[in-house]
Amino acid sequence: MGTTLHIKNMVCNRCIKVVQDEFNKLQLDVKSVELGIVDLHSEPSLEQLKEVRQVLKENGFELIDDKKGQLVDSIKTLIIEKIHHSAGFDESVNSSDYLAKTLGYDYSYLSKLFSSVEGITIEKYIISQKIEKAKELLAYNELSLKEIAWQLGYSSVQHLSGQFKKVTGLTPSHFKQLKDHRRKPLDEV
Repeated sequence: MGTTLHIKNMVCNRCIKVVQDEFNKLQLDVKSVELGIVDLHSEPSLEQLKEVRQVLKENGFELIDDKKGQLVDSIKTLIIEKIHHSAGFDESVNSSDYLAKTLGYDYSYLSKLFSSVEGITIEKYIISQKIEKAKELLAYNELSLKEIAWQLGYSSVQHLSGQFKKVTGLTPSHFKQLKDHRRKPLDEV
């Protein structure tokens, strides 16, 4: 019988590769690896789980044991995927509806759980992820601020600029002029 392991801080395709490689080194029979989830063909022994915890810790990840922690991590993973790994941020799909439908829970429950575990609201987490994506796009210097605002689902450049300044203390144009772009790893946002 297979088992599913939930892993905290997996935020990108490189994370998937690192986890896949480490599980292969441990000779665990991996069925699939996705953001935040590893499916194994068979249940690992207690000794193997101990090794898994250690190797994950060495790589900046963490095994999540409790259901509430897994659900909060799923919320974060869905938000990161939507903002950082999709072609564009589709604002026609309301984030609260998207999370509730995808996870199969009432949004008010998800919101209260997320706030109690993370200490911030889902909305503030979404904003912080959007600002990190805006920082990335500004650093690349390939898109105009208007294009960045559109790609991240903002109604206007002014809305993006206002949130950017509120979160970073800088205007987008001032941030763009800096040599040190002060970006954060996604698992620390």
